[in-house]
Amino acid sequence: MRRNPWATLAVLAFAQFIVVLDVTIVNVALPHIQTDLHFSPANLPWVISAYTLVFGGFLLLGGRAADLLGSRRVFVAGLALFGATSLICGFAGSPGVLIAARAVQGLGAAILSPAALSILTVTFPHGRDRNIAMGVWGGLAGLGGTLGVVVGGLLVDALDWRWVFFVNVPVVALIMALAPRFISPVPGASGRRSFDAAGAALGTAGVLAVVYGVVRAEPAGWGSLEVLGFLVGGVALLAAFVAVERRSVAPLVPLRLFTSRALSTSSTALALNGASFLGMFYLTSLYLQQVRGDSALDAGLQFLPMGAAAIAAAVLSTQLVHRFGTKPVQLAGAVLMLGGLALLMGAGASGSYVSELLPGLVLFGLGIITVGVPAQIAAVVDVRNEEAGAASGVVTAFYQVGGALGLAIVTTLSLSATTASLGSGSSPQQALVDGFHRGLLIAGVFTLINIGVSLMAPRLTPDEKQIAQATAAA
Repeated sequence: MRRNPWATLAVLAFAQFIVVLDVTIVNVALPHIQTDLHFSPANLPWVISAYTLVFGGFLLLGGRAADLLGSRRVFVAGLALFGATSLICGFAGSPGVLIAARAVQGLGAAILSPAALSILTVTFPHGRDRNIAMGVWGGLAGLGGTLGVVVGGLLVDALDWRWVFFVNVPVVALIMALAPRFISPVPGASGRRSFDAAGAALGTAGVLAVVYGVVRAEPAGWGSLEVLGFLVGGVALLAAFVAVERRSVAPLVPLRLFTSRALSTSSTALALNGASFLGMFYLTSLYLQQVRGDSALDAGLQFLPMGAAAIAAAVLSTQLVHRFGTKPVQLAGAVLMLGGLALLMGAGASGSYVSELLPGLVLFGLGIITVGVPAQIAAVVDVRNEEAGAASGVVTAFYQVGGALGLAIVTTLSLSATTASLGSGSSPQQALVDGFHRGLLIAGVFTLINIGVSLMAPRLTPDEKQIAQATAAA
């Protein structure tokens, strides 16, 4: 039977909403998770990294599976995996179980998210309706990131940290019940099927080894055999990934795309953007609760101005790109991010939220989206139309994986500063502030590099139609 396309959009956008929500909803629960499950400070970031790393690492494989096996079938399978692992996360009794379940939850997200986008593109033809649908899709996804911290705070304060995972289960069950009614089946490709699972496994394992090596550097030392072994092994796996992609008939990452300077600089910029954002967001969530003594809900509410600034920037930046081109807008966004981090570094153990935190959070929120939008537009406008989907998948994967790697570096060096401060006789509260400042400094270094990347990016000035198509593809 014929489905109403707008009802299909509602189901798909709701699914994407919870996928994005799960990146941020957990942050405000981290202090409670750490206390309850006895996480060490070095291992706590894996609650975030395990999800984002596997999500980014298998995102392209999820998109390929949707094309070959049928989008609705893959979408429902990804939902089922996401819901089941959310339940396991909620019942986790040890750090190892929670981290493993978060990794598999990321795999579920990597399967369902590109399948949902694929269904959306075949549901709405090119033109006004598709642009509206993609705007709703992107808007709800962005709203999920903003509301995640507030919803997480409400659940933690009113119930328990486990409910930031349990809340997914009834939502997933509802979407799975609605999917057959409102989503038309999309047949998979006929003929020879090539998934390039080896490429996905090698790429994700390589980044995972590098991240683990960075995390272990604080307790074991950068020169230890353990750390060097993981770092060298990770680089070797990534080299093997490139070799496999070059020989693959249907590669997950078509390396020819990187002959485009716009795509290369956009991918790098988004990876650095993810590194700065996840590092800053993680540290600030802990700082608000462990240093300033805020409740989980209060901490979540204090992030709202940053989310509002990001939403405003998303609307403004597309207009600015049309008028000034991608390069100056992206460069301005990186400068705003750096200014926001510099202001946040002035925050101490106490003091006014309005004067010490609010200006930096707003500037950072404006900046991160003002970098992201022109980078995403440049990445897909500068490639052939038939490769826009692949280019979009590449830059999204770079953002997720860059975020996981950046978070590992930021938290490792932040923890080193906290440990050194305690050793020099500082109070525990002051030591945490010192670690917070060091972590923000490293996030600032990533942003400073991003300014350099933005200076090397080409200046593209797409028209309104190209911007609409690029935003839809991204």
